[in-house]
Amino acid sequence: MSQVPASAFLALALILFCIGLYGALTKRNTVIVLISIELMLNAVNINLVTFSKYGLYPSINGQVFALFAMAVAAAEAAVGLAILMALYRNKKTVHIDEMNEMKN
Repeated sequence: MSQVPASAFLALALILFCIGLYGALTKRNTVIVLISIELMLNAVNINLVTFSKYGLYPSINGQVFALFAMAVAAAEAAVGLAILMALYRNKKTVHIDEMNEMKN
């Protein structure tokens, strides 16, 4: 069985993080921004697991942190979508540019 080098995982994490950062900074749709943030968190999880396996002192600590980060990401997505639905009820739009005021 062939061994995948750590550089392949790190390159994948870099690509995912760059795509997520681009989406978070350039898109106007709030749902796309939330998905982009999730991509960036997944890139961080890939880095944590990679360094947990291929690091100087391999241990399970990185995998535990990745599991914790997944739980935080799930909570962030639930709260973000709840806020988005509340804003959509008031403003009738999901574009970030039109959500700059608190009043109706």
